[in-house]
Amino acid sequence: MLCFNLYAVSHAFNRFYQPILDPLGITYPQYLVLLALRHEDKRGVGSLGRELMLDTNTLSPLLKRMEIAGLVGRTRQADDERRVLVHLTERGQEIAARAAQIPDCILSCLDMPESDLQQATEIVSRLRRMLADIDPPKTPA
Repeated sequence: MLCFNLYAVSHAFNRFYQPILDPLGITYPQYLVLLALRHEDKRGVGSLGRELMLDTNTLSPLLKRMEIAGLVGRTRQADDERRVLVHLTERGQEIAARAAQIPDCILSCLDMPESDLQQATEIVSRLRRMLADIDPPKTPA
């Protein structure tokens, strides 16, 4: 039941975030990109993808939509034109600053001690790392 509960929590968080993100005009993946760039702006697509665990085939179209929306800009690195750097635009910085308030808003809505939330975060992060490092069995045991 662990997998189902993790799936259900993910789904519940997505439903919870939607009415918060809609007024900002962004989706949850765009929210994650904005926060990552707010933390470290002007970074390569590969670095951003690794942090967000998104492959290039997912991230590139997402960044293109964000560029069209005026949230990010993409430029080729001067000394290596194969490398694309992503940065927040002025509008992206404004939206990212507003979006940065969301985690505190969510924490205030959850009736759980912060220590419980921290422990849950640590356990889920450990599970994610463990699953990333192992190959699934060919057939169920």
